[in-house]
Amino acid sequence: MLNKFKQTQEQWGGSSEVIDHWLETRQLVIVKYCQLASGQPCSAQPTVTTLPTPSSLQSFCQHLVDYISEGHFKIYDMVMDKWKATGFEATDEINQAYGKIVLTTEPLLDFTDKYASVTQDDGLESFDSDLSLVGEIIEARFEVEDELIKLIAESLAVPPGA
Repeated sequence: MLNKFKQTQEQWGGSSEVIDHWLETRQLVIVKYCQLASGQPCSAQPTVTTLPTPSSLQSFCQHLVDYISEGHFKIYDMVMDKWKATGFEATDEINQAYGKIVLTTEPLLDFTDKYASVTQDDGLESFDSDLSLVGEIIEARFEVEDELIKLIAESLAVPPGA
Protein backbone atom coordinates (compact mmCIF):
# COMPACT_ATOMS: atom_id res chain seq x y z
CA MET A 1 0.00 0.00 0.00
CA LEU A 2 2.80 2.42 0.93
CA ASN A 3 4.89 1.60 -2.15
CA LYS A 4 1.94 2.17 -4.47
CA PHE A 5 1.17 5.43 -2.68
CA LYS A 6 4.74 6.65 -3.17
CA GLN A 7 4.53 5.83 -6.89
CA THR A 8 1.27 7.74 -7.22
CA GLN A 9 2.67 10.67 -5.25
CA GLU A 10 5.79 10.79 -7.43
CA GLN A 11 3.76 10.55 -10.61
CA TRP A 12 0.93 12.98 -9.85
CA GLY A 13 2.03 15.02 -6.85
CA GLY A 14 2.48 18.67 -7.70
CA SER A 15 0.26 18.53 -10.77
CA SER A 16 -2.69 20.15 -8.99
CA GLU A 17 -3.53 21.44 -5.53
CA VAL A 18 -6.63 19.24 -5.63
CA ILE A 19 -4.58 16.10 -6.26
CA ASP A 20 -1.95 17.10 -3.69
CA HIS A 21 -4.65 17.56 -1.05
CA TRP A 22 -6.20 14.20 -1.96
CA LEU A 23 -2.85 12.45 -1.63
CA GLU A 24 -2.11 14.12 1.71
CA THR A 25 -5.38 12.90 3.20
CA ARG A 26 -4.79 9.43 1.75
CA GLN A 27 -1.38 9.31 3.39
CA LEU A 28 -2.96 9.91 6.80
CA VAL A 29 -5.33 6.98 6.29
CA ILE A 30 -2.47 4.71 5.24
CA VAL A 31 -0.39 5.67 8.27
CA LYS A 32 -3.29 5.04 10.66
CA TYR A 33 -4.11 1.74 8.97
CA CYS A 34 -0.49 0.58 9.19
CA GLN A 35 -0.39 1.52 12.87
CA LEU A 36 -3.42 -0.69 13.51
CA ALA A 37 -2.24 -3.52 11.31
CA SER A 38 1.22 -3.59 12.89
CA GLY A 39 -0.32 -4.94 16.07
CA GLN A 40 -2.00 -7.83 14.24
CA PRO A 41 -1.10 -10.88 14.96
CA CYS A 42 2.28 -10.99 16.66
CA SER A 43 4.77 -12.80 14.44
CA ALA A 44 6.65 -14.44 17.35
CA GLN A 45 3.46 -16.03 18.64
CA PRO A 46 0.97 -16.35 15.76
CA THR A 47 -1.85 -17.31 18.10
CA VAL A 48 -1.49 -14.12 20.13
CA THR A 49 -3.07 -10.98 18.77
CA THR A 50 -2.31 -7.54 20.09
CA LEU A 51 -5.60 -5.71 19.99
CA PRO A 52 -5.57 -1.99 19.31
CA THR A 53 -6.51 0.51 21.95
CA PRO A 54 -9.93 2.11 21.64
CA SER A 55 -8.26 5.46 20.96
CA SER A 56 -6.17 4.06 18.07
CA LEU A 57 -9.28 2.47 16.57
CA GLN A 58 -11.24 5.69 16.97
CA SER A 59 -8.41 7.66 15.37
CA PHE A 60 -8.27 5.35 12.34
CA CYS A 61 -12.05 5.35 11.97
CA GLN A 62 -12.17 9.15 12.16
CA HIS A 63 -9.42 9.52 9.53
CA LEU A 64 -11.18 7.01 7.29
CA VAL A 65 -14.51 8.84 7.57
CA ASP A 66 -12.76 12.16 6.93
CA TYR A 67 -11.04 10.69 3.87
CA ILE A 68 -14.28 9.30 2.47
CA SER A 69 -16.13 12.55 3.17
CA GLU A 70 -13.45 14.66 1.54
CA GLY A 71 -13.45 12.43 -1.51
CA HIS A 72 -17.19 12.67 -1.95
CA PHE A 73 -17.62 16.31 -1.08
CA LYS A 74 -14.59 18.55 -0.86
CA ILE A 75 -12.35 16.96 -3.52
CA TYR A 76 -15.20 16.32 -5.95
CA ASP A 77 -16.32 19.95 -5.52
CA MET A 78 -12.75 21.23 -5.99
CA VAL A 79 -12.42 19.23 -9.22
CA MET A 80 -15.81 20.42 -10.47
CA ASP A 81 -14.85 24.05 -9.78
CA LYS A 82 -11.59 23.62 -11.70
CA TRP A 83 -13.44 21.98 -14.58
CA LYS A 84 -16.05 24.74 -14.70
CA ALA A 85 -13.25 27.30 -14.91
CA THR A 86 -11.74 25.53 -17.93
CA GLY A 87 -14.96 24.40 -19.61
CA PHE A 88 -14.16 20.69 -19.12
CA GLU A 89 -16.90 18.14 -18.41
CA ALA A 90 -16.53 14.72 -16.85
CA THR A 91 -16.22 11.87 -19.35
CA ASP A 92 -17.93 8.48 -19.10
CA GLU A 93 -14.58 7.03 -18.02
CA ILE A 94 -14.33 9.54 -15.16
CA ASN A 95 -17.93 8.91 -14.10
CA GLN A 96 -17.39 5.12 -14.14
CA ALA A 97 -14.24 5.42 -12.03
CA TYR A 98 -16.09 7.61 -9.53
CA GLY A 99 -18.93 5.07 -9.45
CA LYS A 100 -16.47 2.29 -8.54
CA ILE A 101 -15.11 4.42 -5.72
CA VAL A 102 -18.62 4.99 -4.38
CA LEU A 103 -19.13 1.21 -4.18
CA THR A 104 -16.31 0.96 -1.61
CA THR A 105 -17.83 3.57 0.67
CA GLU A 106 -20.51 1.52 2.41
CA PRO A 107 -18.27 -1.37 3.56
CA LEU A 108 -15.71 1.13 4.86
CA LEU A 109 -18.37 3.05 6.75
CA ASP A 110 -19.72 -0.24 8.13
CA PHE A 111 -16.26 -0.88 9.62
CA THR A 112 -16.19 2.57 11.19
CA ASP A 113 -19.70 2.12 12.57
CA LYS A 114 -18.64 -1.16 14.17
CA TYR A 115 -15.32 -0.03 15.63
CA ALA A 116 -15.36 3.75 16.16
CA SER A 117 -16.86 3.55 19.63
CA VAL A 118 -15.41 0.33 21.02
CA THR A 119 -14.20 0.24 24.59
CA GLN A 120 -11.46 -1.80 26.19
CA ASP A 121 -14.11 -4.23 27.43
CA ASP A 122 -15.63 -4.92 24.00
CA GLY A 123 -14.85 -8.23 22.40
CA LEU A 124 -13.01 -7.87 19.12
CA GLU A 125 -13.31 -11.46 17.93
CA SER A 126 -13.67 -10.59 14.26
CA PHE A 127 -11.31 -7.60 14.29
CA ASP A 128 -8.45 -9.36 12.45
CA SER A 129 -10.64 -10.44 9.55
CA ASP A 130 -12.50 -7.10 9.49
CA LEU A 131 -9.25 -5.13 9.40
CA SER A 132 -7.87 -7.37 6.66
CA LEU A 133 -11.01 -6.86 4.58
CA VAL A 134 -10.84 -3.09 5.10
CA GLY A 135 -7.23 -3.18 3.92
CA GLU A 136 -8.29 -4.96 0.74
CA ILE A 137 -11.14 -2.51 0.15
CA ILE A 138 -8.88 0.49 0.76
CA GLU A 139 -6.31 -0.88 -1.69
CA ALA A 140 -9.00 -1.44 -4.32
CA ARG A 141 -10.34 2.07 -3.72
CA PHE A 142 -6.87 3.60 -4.01
CA GLU A 143 -6.29 1.75 -7.28
CA VAL A 144 -9.45 3.22 -8.81
CA GLU A 145 -8.67 6.61 -7.28
CA ASP A 146 -5.25 6.49 -8.93
CA GLU A 147 -6.93 6.01 -12.28
CA LEU A 148 -9.29 8.87 -11.49
CA ILE A 149 -6.34 11.04 -10.41
CA LYS A 150 -4.68 10.33 -13.75
CA LEU A 151 -7.83 11.30 -15.64
CA ILE A 152 -8.29 14.44 -13.54
CA ALA A 153 -4.65 15.48 -13.89
CA GLU A 154 -4.83 15.03 -17.64
CA SER A 155 -8.09 16.99 -17.83
CA LEU A 156 -6.72 19.85 -15.76
CA ALA A 157 -3.43 19.97 -17.68
CA VAL A 158 -4.99 20.55 -21.10
CA PRO A 159 -8.02 22.82 -21.28
CA PRO A 160 -10.77 21.73 -23.72
CA GLY A 161 -10.13 22.80 -27.28
CA ALA A 162 -6.40 23.30 -26.70
